[in-house]
Amino acid sequence: MDNQNAQMKAPYPGTHLPTQNPPEYPPAGFPGPPGYTGYPAPQAGYPGAGPVSFPGQQQPVFHQPGAPAGIPWMPAPPPPANCPPGLAYLTQVDQLLIHQQIELLEVLTGFETNNKYEIKNSLGQRIYFAAEDTDCCTRNCCGPSRPFTMRIIDNMGQEVITLERPLRCTSCCFPCCLQEIEIQAPPGIPVGYVTQTWHPCLPKFTIQNERREDVLKITGPCVVCSCCADIDFEIKSLDDKHVVGKISKQWSGLVREMFTDVDNFGIQFPLDLDVKMKAVMLGACFLIDFMFFEMTRGEQRTGMW
Repeated sequence: MDNQNAQMKAPYPGTHLPTQNPPEYPPAGFPGPPGYTGYPAPQAGYPGAGPVSFPGQQQPVFHQPGAPAGIPWMPAPPPPANCPPGLAYLTQVDQLLIHQQIELLEVLTGFETNNKYEIKNSLGQRIYFAAEDTDCCTRNCCGPSRPFTMRIIDNMGQEVITLERPLRCTSCCFPCCLQEIEIQAPPGIPVGYVTQTWHPCLPKFTIQNERREDVLKITGPCVVCSCCADIDFEIKSLDDKHVVGKISKQWSGLVREMFTDVDNFGIQFPLDLDVKMKAVMLGACFLIDFMFFEMTRGEQRTGMW
C-alpha cells in the first residue's frame, strides 16, 4: 500500500517505480495485420552499420542542443535479434508522440528554419530527437514542398534513422512524380518506403518494405483540416479490412494553430510489429506533416496535395 501511494504521488505515475519492477506497457491498441506473427527469423547482420554503442559504453546525452531540459530519456533496452542498431527502443512501445519545437525566429519573422522534433513514448520519456537538415534557400523557396533530410538521433547522440524526401510534384491533378520518402536504419541502409497513391479526393499512401513490397496502406480524411479536434490517418491492411494503427495530427490549441506551423502528432501501432515497420510509420508521419500541415502564417490549409 505504501508503494502504491508513493507511485500515485509521483508527477508521472509509472515513471518512478523501483528498478526491480519496471513499468509494464499496455497491450497493443491495434492487432497486427492478418497472418502477422511478430518478428521474423534472425537474418544476417546489417552491412555498413558500423559499431553499435549501448548505455554503459559511453556517457549518454541527456539534453540535446536546443531541446528543453528536464525531460527524461527512455532507458535503452537490450536489442533483439534482427533489430537495426538504435531501434531497440521501438520494441517496447505501441505509441509514439511527436512534438515539434517552437522556433522563435520563425514565429516573429516568418523566416523558415529547420524543423526540430521530440519523439516520446506514452510516459513522456524522450526516445529520439529529430532535426531537419536542409539549406536556407531550399527551405524558403520550396516551402512545404521542399526536399529534406531528417536525421533522428538517440540518447547517445548517434544518428539511428535517416529520412530522405526527394523533390516531387504536389498537385493532385497529376498522377505522376507523387510524394515519397525513404527510411534508412541505420543511415545508408533502406528499411522501407512510403509512397503516395494517387486519388482525386483522399490522401492515400502505401507502406513498403526494403524490397519495395507493399505491406500496409494509409488513408486520410477528405478534408485535412479540423477545429478543436484531431485529424486521423488510418493505417490499414492491404485489403482495407483491418485497421492496424493510425497517425493522428493532434489539436494543439487555437494560438498555435493560427500563428505557428508547430504541430503535434501521435502514432499508434501493434506492440509486436516489426521495428523496421514502426520506423517506416515514423517516416510517414513526417511526410504527412510536411504535405498537409507545414504551413506558414497566413496560408490556408486547403488539403491540396
